Amino acid sequence: MRLGALEAGGTKMVCAIGNANGEIYERISIPTETPEITVPKMIEYFKEKDIQALGIGCFGPIDLNRKSETYGYITTTPKLAWKNYNIVGAFADALDIPVGFDTDVNGSALGEATWGITKGLDNSIYITIGTGVGMGIISNGKLLHGMLHPEGGHVLLTRHPKDTYGGKCPYHSNCLEGLAAGPAIEARWGKKGIELADKKEVWELEAYYIGQALVDCIMLLSPQRIVLGGGVMHQEHMMPLVREEVKKQLNGYLVTKELEDLDSYIVLPSLNDNQGIMGALKLAVDELAMQ
Repeated sequence: MRLGALEAGGTKMVCAIGNANGEIYERISIPTETPEITVPKMIEYFKEKDIQALGIGCFGPIDLNRKSETYGYITTTPKLAWKNYNIVGAFADALDIPVGFDTDVNGSALGEATWGITKGLDNSIYITIGTGVGMGIISNGKLLHGMLHPEGGHVLLTRHPKDTYGGKCPYHSNCLEGLAAGPAIEARWGKKGIELADKKEVWELEAYYIGQALVDCIMLLSPQRIVLGGGVMHQEHMMPLVREEVKKQLNGYLVTKELEDLDSYIVLPSLNDNQGIMGALKLAVDELAMQ
């Protein structure tokens, strides 16, 4: 079985061919421009590959309600050229194959849950912390949807007493993305995160906000494991700081075997940055099974 996978990001579109076992045969990367420029290039790529289904993990917000008139659309995205764009319809019409669809971070959560470090767990969370912050949630063995889909990057946080930065998010002054994503680091400290690797105070503040968000998730969703991905987590010293902050902010309220071993509870991705594409392959498998 040959399947297509698309990891649709704000900077680049990663198109790949693989199979139902998550094996990736080939991939290309296409810059994200306007739909009129970018989508025909992707359609041309997939048309030549004899695929049976396509899975799309897409930046959002997106409409995942199959009963909605705008199912498969990118909706209120700040990427204005893509606002109200029917991305599922474009590929379904051009390729005449089933198209699975979800958020990019839900795709990563699904990849890890199917083949990676959260395999076998019914409840897990995948959070990417980079240019933005996204959250994918597996609840009772399924990707969590509802009115829309999780927008965990915009959970509201208590500001650190010594933090005077106003926040980068145009909607909220104190959400996780606005306080802890890459652009917030640069705006607060005047340099990109990679240039601040040796500044302990930068990463202690990051850990404060990330740890607080994780405690909120633990209390609300009771995950069996949390995976942290994205560029901010590439800083080697971040993970120990985050785990310590979670322990501090939980303050002994919960006692479980998972929380007794935070090194195994709060972890990095395990699929060599392929989790998004592998998750898109699983979306394709699941969509094909529904036909």
